[in-house]
Amino acid sequence: MLATGLAACLTAASAQAQGVAPQPVGPARGVVQLSASATQEIAQDTLAVTLGVTRDGSQATDVQTQLKQVLDAALAEARRAARPGQIDVRTGAFSMFPRYDNKGRIVGWQGNAQLLLEGQDMAGIGQLAGKLSASMNVQQVAYGLSRAARESAESALLGQAIGRWQAKAHDVAKAFGAPGYGVGELSIQSGEPGFDQGVQPMLMRSVKAESMADAPLPVAPGKGVVSVSVSGSMVLNPAASAPR
Repeated sequence: MLATGLAACLTAASAQAQGVAPQPVGPARGVVQLSASATQEIAQDTLAVTLGVTRDGSQATDVQTQLKQVLDAALAEARRAARPGQIDVRTGAFSMFPRYDNKGRIVGWQGNAQLLLEGQDMAGIGQLAGKLSASMNVQQVAYGLSRAARESAESALLGQAIGRWQAKAHDVAKAFGAPGYGVGELSIQSGEPGFDQGVQPMLMRSVKAESMADAPLPVAPGKGVVSVSVSGSMVLNPAASAPR
């Protein structure tokens, strides 16, 4: 910083000595930062359901065996209904935790296992979750957008966001009395929120499995928001004949 300041002083002194007005040292003049965005609400077309089972016991191996039996049976049932992209099935977390007494000694074990159902066949996933709820509890229900729906929306929003950025740049150039502008560096970003959690985990755990057995899980998707933003710099260009 000291070297830069010294160089600026020397440049100014030299210019004054030659009778020439010193040029400013720093960022280029006439550069304006702008941003614009476009958003759209789209009906959510993807459902993800997390089912879980918990077992307790005095021996870790016994707890693991019980969890594996429940998970294997549920997985076999789910795979019979699986269809790629429509109903996808995969295992989730599998964990074991020791239980301690008031003296810090291990007196037992608790284990948890999860099974995940997700895809675009919401009705089918709801029916399958109802069947599996006899042995596993529904822990979470979430809605989202498929990749195809998101990419289609982003493609349409991209042109809108760029058009809004160009309109802003045109207005800025006109306000400064510049006949045109140039485009500097641009950054384009797109995104959407993650899965929308429609049911809180604690609420679902409070429902007894026998009361939900074989009953289809209610499905009520909402809307997801997709957005595309354009940000970057424009350079006022007095030499241009007309704004672009």
